[in-house]
Amino acid sequence: MSSSAPTDDGRARSPWQRRLIFQGVLLVVAFVSLYLLLPSLVEVFSSWRSLTTLNPLWAGLALVAEAASFASAWALQRVALRTKAWFAVATSQLASTAFGRVIPGGGTTAAAFQVGLLRRAGIGGGRAAAVLAATGALTMGAMLALPLLSLPAILGGVAVARSLEVTAYLGLIVLVLLLAGGAVAFAADRPLRFVARIVQAGANSTIRRRRPISRLGDKVLLERDFIRDTLGRRWLPSVAAAIGVPLFDFAALLLALAAVGARPRPSLVLLAYVMAQLLAWIPITPGGLGFVEAGLVSTLTLAGVGAGPAGLATLFYRLLSFWLPIPVGGLAYLAFRHRYGSVPEIEADAPA
Repeated sequence: MSSSAPTDDGRARSPWQRRLIFQGVLLVVAFVSLYLLLPSLVEVFSSWRSLTTLNPLWAGLALVAEAASFASAWALQRVALRTKAWFAVATSQLASTAFGRVIPGGGTTAAAFQVGLLRRAGIGGGRAAAVLAATGALTMGAMLALPLLSLPAILGGVAVARSLEVTAYLGLIVLVLLLAGGAVAFAADRPLRFVARIVQAGANSTIRRRRPISRLGDKVLLERDFIRDTLGRRWLPSVAAAIGVPLFDFAALLLALAAVGARPRPSLVLLAYVMAQLLAWIPITPGGLGFVEAGLVSTLTLAGVGAGPAGLATLFYRLLSFWLPIPVGGLAYLAFRHRYGSVPEIEADAPA
């Protein structure tokens, strides 16, 4: 089967042409989505003048909490990568986060970008991509488990908007599926080999390569065993760091609400937070830009926060969690290059 689509003149499109077309489609979809979400974004950002009214104590604590969330991500990656190099892990994670915030659907490319940085620093090698995927799944599971903290309030009769209640149950269902899939992946070889064969066949038939991918199943099993051995021996710090990523991020949102003078029930804010994180996974706009702002304002309103405070708290929280990491990540990238030199091209086929 040919790996290239014919053009009008009979010639086949090269991989870079197909990639350019794909990126162009993503950009069009992203711009259309941002256009449709523009009223919500304008409404949130129109309250920027009110940032001067924030309580400085709570605002400062929110910044500390967001920094602690990023530090937890670095700690988790250090454990999984079996390295003590704080500088390389922290700067590569910040740089890749900034990279993923400025391109549509940039999560996968950002991970590949961090793999390239880690390889330049001599960390991870071919296993870096598998490790980052595993730590990302662990962090996702920790976030999806957060609604468990709200269940006592829901079962105790606290009035909860239907959409927030659905968010709690949806998050728990996804968590169960994630745990089940992870258990199967770590306990059995055949499912992983089956998925690897499908991925290998699809990759070899759709993208022209100088050397076709081979024995992907064996490579995936090696990376699985490496991750199981690493996280299995240090499961406690791994789980603690994974929980810290969403928990400190949620604390930043709570503190942002306190900074604007709002005092809603934390259990209801938690459900609003989880819904916002689910919206952030929409790969249409970078970091769910527009979707998160619109969703968080509406869900915070359902949680009992006034429209004005909800908009201002959302603006401040997104400044901390989305916008501030972009320039910080740029500085981190410059610091990384200063120590380790220029960075090679993104590895498209990692893990190897």
